[in-house]
Amino acid sequence: MREDSIGVDISKDHLDVHRLRDGTMARFPNDAAGFTAFRRWLGRERPLRVVYEPTGAYHAAFELRFGSELPLCKVNPLQARRFAQARGTRAKTDAVDARMLAVMGAALALEPDPPLSQDRRDLKEMRVEHQALVRERTALLTRLKTLTLSLTRTRVATRLRLVERHLTEIGAAMAERIRKDQAMARTSDILCSIPGLGPRSAATILIEMPEIGTLPRKQCASLAGLAPMTRTSGRWQGQAHIQAGRKALRQALYMPALVATRFNAPLKAKYLALRARGKPAKLALTAIMRALLETANALVRANRTWTQIPP
Repeated sequence: MREDSIGVDISKDHLDVHRLRDGTMARFPNDAAGFTAFRRWLGRERPLRVVYEPTGAYHAAFELRFGSELPLCKVNPLQARRFAQARGTRAKTDAVDARMLAVMGAALALEPDPPLSQDRRDLKEMRVEHQALVRERTALLTRLKTLTLSLTRTRVATRLRLVERHLTEIGAAMAERIRKDQAMARTSDILCSIPGLGPRSAATILIEMPEIGTLPRKQCASLAGLAPMTRTSGRWQGQAHIQAGRKALRQALYMPALVATRFNAPLKAKYLALRARGKPAKLALTAIMRALLETANALVRANRTWTQIPP
């Protein structure tokens, strides 16, 4: 294996790549033929890491093609930009970005991400579609409340029924895919045993945090963006805020946390204690979201379902 990093800047039409070892640059089309040419350019020896940024829909095919073949490292675009600025690089072109990604991979000794199975890739695509349908349903319901003309109300109601049917179908497809995989089915059962977490939230945790059950407690919260970041400088004491992390995971935990403050006795007590100490409701609810995720992580690691501790 080459002790080398490859940087790949992915755009709609092209892959701009940089090999750190010798500074070689190249550009390939972002399509099947370009992927084949890129693999040929890499040669027979496997690089230590291939670093790239997520670019909406444009990196999906790249991940699918090389996810199980190359050591891929997906980095946060903001962190990559801050790294370039810290090195005094102000220019931002595709070639410069590819070089900076390769340098960042080597400087920070980035570890390759675990490859996703085809089932998890399919589930993630279905979850994104489900989320889009939920947004469309919300928009249609909002419009329906303001319409007065019979013709427009009928048309919107017809579209709403179609969206509802699609939501039911894709929800059933996700549940079936999870049940077919023994490991995911067991993890889903453990997650659903926790008061507050239902099948939809459990599916989102499975999809958005495939590492569940293998992470230390603090890292679990940090990946979800639920670990507060302290801000202090000298005598100045700023407020701690959560930031970054996996947004879809936080969104999926919001409603379960609300339910847990009513029906999960330990978390209800934690929430009430925080409120009694004068903490804002939003802060207290964020703490419950974190506790839910940490509990889920610990139970999956122990391979056991949730049980109520007697008072």
